[in-house]
Amino acid sequence: MKIVVVGGTGMIGSKLVDALAGRSLEIEIASPSRGVDTVTGEGLAEALSGARVVVDVSNSPTFDQDVALAFFEASGRNLLAAEEVAGVEHHVVLSAVGTDRLPDSGYFRAKMMQEVMVRSANVPYTIVRSTPFFEYINGIVETAAQGDALRISPALIQPIAGDDVALALRDVVLGRAQNRELEIVGPDRFRLDDLARQILTANEDPRPIIADRQALYFGAVLRDDSLIPSGHPRCAQTRFEDWLRLYVAQSLAPAN
Repeated sequence: MKIVVVGGTGMIGSKLVDALAGRSLEIEIASPSRGVDTVTGEGLAEALSGARVVVDVSNSPTFDQDVALAFFEASGRNLLAAEEVAGVEHHVVLSAVGTDRLPDSGYFRAKMMQEVMVRSANVPYTIVRSTPFFEYINGIVETAAQGDALRISPALIQPIAGDDVALALRDVVLGRAQNRELEIVGPDRFRLDDLARQILTANEDPRPIIADRQALYFGAVLRDDSLIPSGHPRCAQTRFEDWLRLYVAQSLAPAN
């Protein structure tokens, strides 16, 4: 079985490729660095030839609304059209929990458009909505910087380890198309501002964090239910405290 991983050189994509290794599978990594550009369509037909499953874990180069909309529209249109021609049997796309609840965010509107395109295409699909990755919490925190302080929403969040996202995607890829959305989450819930304090402590960063209900998250004000699952999600195993302990150990390890 041939599986094409679009965005296979990124963090989640490379973890997924590793998770699929050791099986009787043909794995094709599709990314601009490998000569495959979903935005322009370059190399798509060749990459998808003979593919049974396509996994799209690519992402916009920035969170800017216009850039994200242009990326997901062009990439989705080209990819789904090429899949239909190639006879792909299952399109798997990585999306985000809260995509349908944050219309004030330009980035999440772009992700919603991507989901709509997938549902409207003639290729069987599964949409995997994930909560934010542990590995991205640092970046989320930095977007809240205002001078010497950080204003962060105290909304609930249930983040997940990138390795667990890859394992969930692997299981979806090896199964049948479900033509619906699935949610994957971490095992524990936190207040986003409390999670940010743990990250800053781990980084020995003294900046104060101010809990602010009006603080923006990718351009949107969060409610308590914005970033947590709405149904019966797949719950991952890795706890944030265990991941954070390893993160600190790795940051203190001497460079080779």
